[in-house]
Amino acid sequence: MRNALHVLTDELKRLKAAGVKTVPVPDETLAALRQAMQVESGKRKAESGKNERLTSEVETTAIPAGKLAPESSTSELPKVHSTLRSPLSASRSPALPPPPVFTLPGGDKATRWAWLRDRVLDDPVCRAHVRPGKKVVLGVGSVDAQIMFVGEAPGADEEVQGEPFVGPAGQLLTRMIQAMGLQRPQVYIGNIMNWRPELPTGADGRQYGNREPTAEEMGYCLPYLRAQIEVVEPAILVALGSTAAKGLLGMHAFKTLGEVRGRWHEYCGRPLMVTYHPSYLLRKEAESKLGERRAKRAAWEDFLLVMQRAGLSISDKQRGYFLDK
Repeated sequence: MRNALHVLTDELKRLKAAGVKTVPVPDETLAALRQAMQVESGKRKAESGKNERLTSEVETTAIPAGKLAPESSTSELPKVHSTLRSPLSASRSPALPPPPVFTLPGGDKATRWAWLRDRVLDDPVCRAHVRPGKKVVLGVGSVDAQIMFVGEAPGADEEVQGEPFVGPAGQLLTRMIQAMGLQRPQVYIGNIMNWRPELPTGADGRQYGNREPTAEEMGYCLPYLRAQIEVVEPAILVALGSTAAKGLLGMHAFKTLGEVRGRWHEYCGRPLMVTYHPSYLLRKEAESKLGERRAKRAAWEDFLLVMQRAGLSISDKQRGYFLDK
């Protein structure tokens, strides 16, 4: 039960950070959650201060009584007070060694990328954080790409295939790249993280849900991202989502994505555009058709800025994508 509460807490935090205001919950689920909280409250009285802190975290940030709305309600999610690296996330991720220090070899781009790939896939820290049967993930695409997309971390589909953005969010990203007049193999797509941030597994040994990587986890992997940028030498970087943007711009560079989205920044001496993560667009699609179109239009306006900066031709049809009719 405690593992389940951990997972629920992190999922609520992720949704809150993504801008989700409401979440439908069946009445029977509410009843089960309240019962679970009563059990946790009873255990807390008999347990140590360490367990008190855990239960308090769940009660105050995730599911206070009466704060989760029934399916027919539109009540807001409870207010979440957290940092990117919460005590719960830190407890699941053992202390990492200092970030790797290395020098890329000489040679052409293909040779240097192949060396980097071997280095990442054999990295003992990356391998230690990948569960049996799963894969360490490095970026893919053209080493001569003009545009490089950067996400935060692999998810369930990605750690199986060993490639970034292959699940539903990746499929949407691929369609948006095609709408730019490009094909996925013409760009480069990567993540800051090379492994899927761990959460407790269920009885079947599977991890359900995702969590944001901690600052320490992203800090360990960033040298590998910078090395990919050095090899590919893209003209433009595109950060997908708030977590990726914080990983590149700094953990305290902004409070909400709206503060930095749709404007040019700089990373590794290259122009950086910040936009929505495709998974956010998929969540808006699930909420309402109007919300979906507005979110996709906002993201597409960011893509138009990228196309303009990259010198890509933009047709009238492309300029009108996702506009309300």
